Amino acid sequence: MFGKKKDLVAIDIGSNSIKLLEVVESKRGYNLTNFGIAELHPETIVDGAIMDTAAVVDAIQSLVTGLKVKVKDVATSVSGNAVRIQKITLPSMSKEELEESIQWEAEQYIPFDISDVNIDFQILETLEDGSGQMEVMLAAAKKDVINEYIAVISEAGLNVVVVDADCFALENMYDVNYQFDSGDVIALINIGASFTNINIIRNGVSAFTRDISSGGNQYTEELQKRFSISYEEAESLKLGKGGKDISKEELLTVITQVSGDLVASEIQKTIDYFLSQGVSDAVNKIYLSGGTSKTSGLPSVIQDKSGINVEILNPFANIDFDEKLFDASYIQDIAPFGAVGVGLALRRGGDK
Repeated sequence: MFGKKKDLVAIDIGSNSIKLLEVVESKRGYNLTNFGIAELHPETIVDGAIMDTAAVVDAIQSLVTGLKVKVKDVATSVSGNAVRIQKITLPSMSKEELEESIQWEAEQYIPFDISDVNIDFQILETLEDGSGQMEVMLAAAKKDVINEYIAVISEAGLNVVVVDADCFALENMYDVNYQFDSGDVIALINIGASFTNINIIRNGVSAFTRDISSGGNQYTEELQKRFSISYEEAESLKLGKGGKDISKEELLTVITQVSGDLVASEIQKTIDYFLSQGVSDAVNKIYLSGGTSKTSGLPSVIQDKSGINVEILNPFANIDFDEKLFDASYIQDIAPFGAVGVGLALRRGGDK
């Protein structure tokens, strides 16, 4: 996006935690060299907005120090209400011509004041129907949110050189770890605390993206309300780590209800909308990631509701790591948290 292709450190800033990863490329493939998670107190980040700058800076600095990070250049990402991504059809033109006209084109599709956003695009393909049209992925992100994220990372002593969108980081991660089969339509779904990122990919190319304003916090809030317990107790229960004397049946009832009413329903609405566009007859598989994907029973609820096979993503499926540095069972346990971070860590300085 911005010079020489050099390694970057990935910093994935989420509502509940900050993830830092480093992935190094060698002749034999990719190697994970650093991975750490710093938990954030509730209300530190709300709906993607940083409410406690000092806490975020401290968390980043603690990761950098604790993991002995030497790289100063960073890839990070944004998502949620501050980001709008849309596939559009335009008359065929060169990249240079589109760069000159993209501001005007974007005004027709982006629901923000064009002066308040950063615009980027990717030409996907020229249509083969003789229409003289091409498909373009248009992305816009609010400048104030981007500047907010850059500011806290800069204050922590680092330098942001790539700002991506979560859904595209997911695609980058999948591309390295899995195989895109011709004709397949897959949904990459990252369920975080506040947002769920969805990227539906057809023939290896992003066909539809959406960020949903719901995620793991819905489980926590419902558990707090239903059982009159603290945030910490609810988080522990949600992840199956025990807590207050609540029966498994009571817990499963709440988890299943939230999974069906909020998470799975919104995912199904998104898939139904995509299919209604007529570009594909079906979605062949759903891949889940994000901390909330570890919620007990969620994958099966989504599978039952959608009728689509669901699998938990492994962002390290094709990335090696030294078992002297990382405990294999620990990496397996926290892998869902690393999907966006791996996608960012695979970026290099000078990438588009």
